[in-house]
Parts: sequence; C-alpha cells; structure tokens
Amino acid sequence: MMTRRDLLGGVAAAALVPLAAGVSGAVAAAKAAGGFCRHVDPFIGTGGHGHTFPGATVPFGMVQLSPDTNTAGWDACSGYHIQDSTILGFSHTHLSGTGVGDMMDVLVVPRVGPVRLDPGTPDTPGEGYRAPFDHADEQASPGYYRVRLKDSGIEAELTATARAGLHRYRFPQGKAGAHLLIDLAHGFQDPAGSVTRITGATLRLVGNDTLVGGRQVHQWGQGRVIHFAMKLSRPFAGARLYTNDHALPEGAQEVQGAALKCVLDLPDAASAPLLVKVGLSAVDVDGALRNLDAEIPGWDFDGVRAAAVAAWEAELGRLAITKGGDAADLKIFYTALYHALLAPTLFSDVDGRYRAMDSTVRQLPAGANNYSTYSLWDTYRALHPLFTLAQPPRRVGDIVGGLVRMAEESPAGPPVWPLQGTETGCMIGWHSAVVLAEAAAKDIPGVDYARAWPVFRKQAFQGQTSGLPEYRRLGYIPSDTVEEAVSKTLEYAYDDWAIARLAEAAGAPDDARILRQRSLNYRALFDRDVTFMRPRFTDGSWAQPFDPRGMGHSRKWRDFTESNAWQATFLNQHDIYGYMAMFGGPAAFEAKLDELFTTSSDLPDDAPPDIAGLVGQYAHGNEPSHHIAYLYAYTGAHHKTQARVRSLLKTMYRADPDGLAGNEDCGQMSAWYLMSALGLYAVDPVTPIYVFGSPLFDQVEVTVGEGRTLTIEAAGNGPDSPYIQSVTWQGKPYARSWIRHADLMQGGRLVFTLGPKPNPAFGAGKDNQPPSFTGSSA
Repeated sequence: MMTRRDLLGGVAAAALVPLAAGVSGAVAAAKAAGGFCRHVDPFIGTGGHGHTFPGATVPFGMVQLSPDTNTAGWDACSGYHIQDSTILGFSHTHLSGTGVGDMMDVLVVPRVGPVRLDPGTPDTPGEGYRAPFDHADEQASPGYYRVRLKDSGIEAELTATARAGLHRYRFPQGKAGAHLLIDLAHGFQDPAGSVTRITGATLRLVGNDTLVGGRQVHQWGQGRVIHFAMKLSRPFAGARLYTNDHALPEGAQEVQGAALKCVLDLPDAASAPLLVKVGLSAVDVDGALRNLDAEIPGWDFDGVRAAAVAAWEAELGRLAITKGGDAADLKIFYTALYHALLAPTLFSDVDGRYRAMDSTVRQLPAGANNYSTYSLWDTYRALHPLFTLAQPPRRVGDIVGGLVRMAEESPAGPPVWPLQGTETGCMIGWHSAVVLAEAAAKDIPGVDYARAWPVFRKQAFQGQTSGLPEYRRLGYIPSDTVEEAVSKTLEYAYDDWAIARLAEAAGAPDDARILRQRSLNYRALFDRDVTFMRPRFTDGSWAQPFDPRGMGHSRKWRDFTESNAWQATFLNQHDIYGYMAMFGGPAAFEAKLDELFTTSSDLPDDAPPDIAGLVGQYAHGNEPSHHIAYLYAYTGAHHKTQARVRSLLKTMYRADPDGLAGNEDCGQMSAWYLMSALGLYAVDPVTPIYVFGSPLFDQVEVTVGEGRTLTIEAAGNGPDSPYIQSVTWQGKPYARSWIRHADLMQGGRLVFTLGPKPNPAFGAGKDNQPPSFTGSSA
C-alpha cells in the first residue's frame, strides 16, 4: 500500500440533519446571541501544513466550492494556501487537510479583457488567467466565501448545497470583454509538476445558458469520474470550445478529449450580478442536472446561503459550549467542529444512484446515502468515535454502512482510503475494520456486519499484499524484505483485534479466537533490552544500526510509517496491560512515557514533515501519537494524562491560519481537540469506553442519540487547574478514570471538579483504571 509520502428548500435534506427539537435553554440562548457560525474561521489550517480550504460547503457535502491558489506542491493539496497571492479560479471539489492532492474539479474563472487559456505562474499572473488578490478583500464563513480580484475588480461570492454550488459575480463598470472560462483540464499536479492526467473528458453546450460535461481523472484517485451541469442566470452572447488550447470551428456544440476548455462571453456583464449554478454527479450528466434542479431550482443566492448557514448552525449546536472559554478558545473549538464535519463527503445523487468501487452505477436502498473521502488511517482514532457520540445514529449507520458496500464492491478488498469510487490504497492497514468493529460494539443500527465479514476474513487469512504472508507465517513482518515493516506489523495486529470483533458480530467465534491471539503479534518486535519496538530481519535478528529517532535501519529503506521507534513503541491500543508487563510493569511503562515527552526533539534530516508538533519525541502533528497521553491512565498515574492533555490542547491549536500542528487529515486533527476538550477520548475505539482527560470548558451540552442531552461540567476550571479532584455522574460520586459509551448515550450530567494540584488517588487502583484486552502471558 502507498503512504502519503509516496505520492433551501431542496438543500440536500438527505444529507443534512436539523438540530434536535427541544434544545436546552442554554443552547437556545447561544443561538439567540448570534449563533455558533460566528465562532468559525475557515482560514484556520490554510497556513503551515494544515492543507484546509476556506470555501463554501455544507456538512458532509459533495460540493466544496473554493478558490484555487495553486495546484502543485505539497502545500497545494487542498488547492489553497494563505501565503499565496493569486487565484486561478473557483473549483467545486476539494480535500480537507490531506497529505496528498487531487480533486479541484470544474474550474470557473471570471475575467474581463483578452481571453487567456493558460493559467500562467504566480510570478507572472498577467500572462495567464491567474488573478492577484489581497487577503484584506477576502471573507469566509460556514457556507459562504467572498473575494475581490485586484486586476479586474470582479467580486466573487460562493455558496453551496450538498450537491451543487452557486456563484455570484459582480463585474466592474467600464471594462470590456467580460467572460467566464471553464477549465476542465484544471486539477492537482503530480510531484513532478506535470499536467493533471485526464481521459474521457467532454464539454457540451445546451442552448445559450447551459454547459454540461464530465471527465475521468487519473491522479491520487486513479480513474475517478465526475460529471457536471452548469446554468447561467442570463444567456451568454457567444461560446467557444477548445481542446489542447485550439479553438473548435465557430458553432461547435460539443468537444471530447483531455485538455478541454470553454469560454462564455457575457454581454452587459456590469448591468446586474451574474449567477452561475453547478450541479455535480459521479453517475452522469443527467444526474448532475437532477441534483442541480432539486437543490437550487431558482436563483436566490441569499436564500441558498441562509440554508447553508442553518445547516451549519444545526450541526455546530450539537456540541454547545454554554459556559467558559475566551474568544480564541471558542474560535478554535467551533472551527475544529466545522472541520470535523467536512468528511466523509456525500457521494450519491438525489435519486439514490451512485458510482460504486467497481465503477458500476448502482441504486441505494430508500433513505440511504453513499459517502466518499474516508481517511481511515487517521480518522478511526477520534473522528469516528466523535460521530458515534455526537451524530444521530442513523447518520453514523449511513457512514459506516457505506464501508460495508465498499468492501463488497471493491476489487481491492476492504476499504483503505476510498476517494470518489476509487481505492487510493494510501497508508497501511485496513482500518475500516476498526470503524466497523467500533460501530458493532456500540450497537449502531442499520449496518449489516455479517455482509462485511467475508471480505475482511479473506483479507486476514488469505491476503497476499503488503507483508501479510510474512505476518501470518513469522508472526511479524521482516524489515529486510518489506518496507515500513514495523508499523505494518503493529497496525495489522490492531486490525486483527478489530476484525475479531467483526467475527463475533458475524457469528464466527473460532475465527475470532484466532484473530484475538494473532493480535498479540506486535510482541515479536519488542526488544526488552532497549524497551523499544524495532525492526527485525527474516532470520529473527534485530536490524542494525538502531536509532529510536531514525526512520529505519537504512537510509534507503524505512521501517516505520510517518513515525519512528519512539512513537511506534506506543502504538499498542488494545493489549495495554499485557504490554506493560513487557516493560517490567506499570511503573516502568510510566517512566517510558515520561521519557517520550521529555527526551530531545531532534530528528534526523530524512524525517518526513508529518512528524511535527513535537513534545520530546511525541508528535502531535501526526496521528500515531494521538492516544499516547491517555496511556498514563492505565498505569494509575491519571493525573499525568490530565496535565499532558490540557497542555496539548493549549499549545497545539491556535486561532491562526497556521494553527494546526500538522495536516488536518479530514477531521482527525480537529476531532482529537474536540474529544479532548470534552474530557473524553477513545484510546481503543473497539472497546466502547472513553478515558477521561481534562475538560477545557466550564460547561458543554452535547446532543447524543436522537435528541438527548449530555451535560459535561468542569467546576473549578481555570488555566492553572487541569487536575481532576473528583467526578460525579448523574449526581453520584464516580471513581473511575473512564466511562462507558452506552451510559453517555442516555444523556445526563457528568461533573468534573478540577484543581491546581494533582489528586493521585483519582483513577488509581485496578478497578478504576480503564479495561483493556489482555491475551496470553507476556
């Protein structure tokens, strides 16, 4: 498998869930004070390596209508970076926070003056259609984006529904040659900077106000298909089609090829705002037209924007901070929640048709939706646990049920990193198993786990790729024959633990027993002499040389995936007590955790940029570290979890464009913040409990289930008071450092009393420490 370094009315009622009726008075008051959207800053994450986009979208929407400032290089993965000073145009699909680029479909470029078909370069914007802009003339909020282009004076506004985007352009007076360029060749470029690889593209004019088309893109998502239908609010005066920048004869109505473009001439452009609406579909042009007509039947830009804001208010209100937090805290929290609701993305039409993982067009059952953009290596850790807690069960079932369909439909087997009907194969492991197992353990309705089991069983017992045969034969993956072998061994072991839970759900207890035992394979790579996970060769010897800060035993051969031995040594999420024994017991394991956070942060020069946000060798900027601060709870030193989590909340997130420690990764970086700010974290999502941390806000009301309220309070909270003195649940003293998911889903009141000094007695004692699977003797 590849890793990242290798590479309203009809406003989508099926995709949007309104805020539950009967919201609390505190939530109603928050809405009356101006709503939750006022706290969201979509520009957070657009700087540094956050890789987010600022444009218009709705929760889980198929359309992400946003400006593209660049298409080449690692920091162009979302199409936008805050340091850029020119805009290519506005395209309709974007990735949020990924480490690989793609999408940017159907670029619309408003211009005046001579037609320019080439984008030009950032250094010479006047030579192409790229336009300079000033961030002072730019605005973004949930469901809305606006910018003024400096050279032309054109003002662009964007809003969206689930499957369609709506543009509003105001052209300046006194400038001739107003036109729209639609560039169907536009998209993310590969690392070498070559053009976007496209096949099967078409453009077709329909009358004097409509353009339709589609393309197949061969980038990260190899062979993904997208179609569009575009309508203008008033007729264009003329239209010209181009292929490879050569104009077709006058009057041509359709063109096929690869590098396709269209220019639409706009008469009297300054007389009134021009509206452009674009529907998308992965199925066909007819699907794009139906989506467009269903979701934006008219030309009411402000009405569509208001519906998008209402959709965001409903979703943001599910986690309502009703007391505590300054302006920066609120901005970080609600922007994190906004980012957490951008993916997975809707990937089915209003009529229920969708493009499956085998490229066939299929029909969904009534009431179901299909989704795409599952960054599973990242999001199984905190985003999906957040969904199970704070999203309606029917939506969680929709999202998880889509993974079952993908497992059945995909020629590649269980989903790894699916993108628009294709399997990118990015990252390692099959962590869709974790998402399914978590949902099964939490009794998420509407998911047929038995249907998924044969696909995952085949992968576990017969899979031939990425070191699986060696893993089954040797009990580990050798580093002399398979790259990234240490990380793969450890993550396959955790996936075995998850697949064992699926086996139980499918009524296969013998397979479950085998997989649970095999989930202990991680132990084969633990060197007790140095107390690190480290690479091992086929003959059983340890690979040399060994540096726990290094990427591998060879400069040309990495043994770890976006991590090193320091981080990989704490990857175990399921057999924590058995693992502690290998160190010599809880005290020794606690000391090793202390060393992780206090050792030098120096890294070798070949370390990937993903290893970021360092505290010692703990790397908050990348997902393998995200559960580690909570491991202190298993040693009985829960106060260290409280202090460390509070410190990470306050130092790794800022209300700035460069406010994230690493890539946003489709919501995972934000979900860690959200769950931790609530005082809850799923160290092992397959075990349906949450370990306590240190709640950040004085009071938060969480809408759980189908409308119940979970109130989390932090009495005595303050910047210097992160330590839990005591906890009550439903008004009764609560001594455990963890709580069951099923209990929280009933709603109620969870009250933490915090103070400035540790209370080592809280969470101490075996009965009060979190449960964890323990297999055979260590």
